[in-house]
Amino acid sequence: MNEEIILSVINIILIDLVLGGDNAVVIAMACRKLPQKSRNKAIITGTFLAVLVRLVLTAMVLSLLAIPYLLFVGGCFLVYIAFKLISDKHEDPNIKASTSFFTAVRTIVMADLVMGLDNILGIAGAAKGNLLLVVIGLSISVPIIVWGSKLILTAMDHIPGLIYLGSAVLAYTASGMITGEPSFHDFFAEHPSFKTMVTTLIMTGVLFLGWVFNHSESSRKV
Repeated sequence: MNEEIILSVINIILIDLVLGGDNAVVIAMACRKLPQKSRNKAIITGTFLAVLVRLVLTAMVLSLLAIPYLLFVGGCFLVYIAFKLISDKHEDPNIKASTSFFTAVRTIVMADLVMGLDNILGIAGAAKGNLLLVVIGLSISVPIIVWGSKLILTAMDHIPGLIYLGSAVLAYTASGMITGEPSFHDFFAEHPSFKTMVTTLIMTGVLFLGWVFNHSESSRKV
C-alpha cells in the first residue's frame, strides 16, 4: 500500500509538471507589467486561489468518477490527452499583461481554470479517489511550476524524452482508470493477464502513434 501511495504521488507530480508548463507561462505573462513590489504578491495570491479552485474541482471529479462507466470514459479521454501531449506543439498563450494587481490575479485564476481541465482529470485518475494524495502532489509540483515556468517549457522543447515520459505517465494513469472501472472488476479479477495486456497496449500504442505522427510531420516540413 505504501508503494502504491508513493507511486500515485509521483504520478500526480509528473502529470502536473508536464501539463502545467503553459499554466506557469500564464502566471508570468499576466504579472509581467506589475511593479516588482506587487509581482510576487500577485503570483502567490493568484496561484494559491488557482490551486484552491483546482482542488475543489478535482474533488468533484473524484466523486463523479464513482458513476458507472464514467471512470472508463475518463480513462479514454486521458488516452487522447496523452497522445495530444506528444503531438501538440507548445505555444505561448495569448495573455494580456495587466498593471492592476486584482486583474492579474483574476487572469491567473481564470486561465488556470480553463487550461487546467486536462490536469484535473489526469490528477484525479492518478489519485485513485484519495484527495489527500492530490494535496500532497500539488503542494510539491505547484511551487516548482510557479518559479520554473520557462525552465520547464524550455526543457521539454530541448529534451523530447520528457514529453514522452509525461505521455507515458498519462497513458499509464488512463489504463488504470479503464481497468479500474467497477463494471469491469469481475472480468479483470478473473483474467489478471488482460489487465497487464490493456495497460501495455495503451502505453505502447500512445507512444508509438505519437512518435509516428511527430516523424511524419517532420518529414513533411523537410
